Amino acid sequence: MNATIDISYNQMLQLLQQMPIRSQLRIGKALTRQNIRAELNHFLETFRTDELSEADIMAEVKAVRRERYAKKA
Repeated sequence: MNATIDISYNQMLQLLQQMPIRSQLRIGKALTRQNIRAELNHFLETFRTDELSEADIMAEVKAVRRERYAKKA
């Protein structure tokens, strides 16, 4: 059974501040993971393309490596 409560940001903050520090840290880590996941998904969707194949990418990587190796030599 799910329940929903409508509370303000300040009310949520006050509730969190009453919790033990370890619980606060666990909640902070969980929110950070969730945010990173959302940003990564947004990034992947933004740059998704069918125009590049894995072979194209590998060819470019090899070309850049050859260029860098030639500069070092």
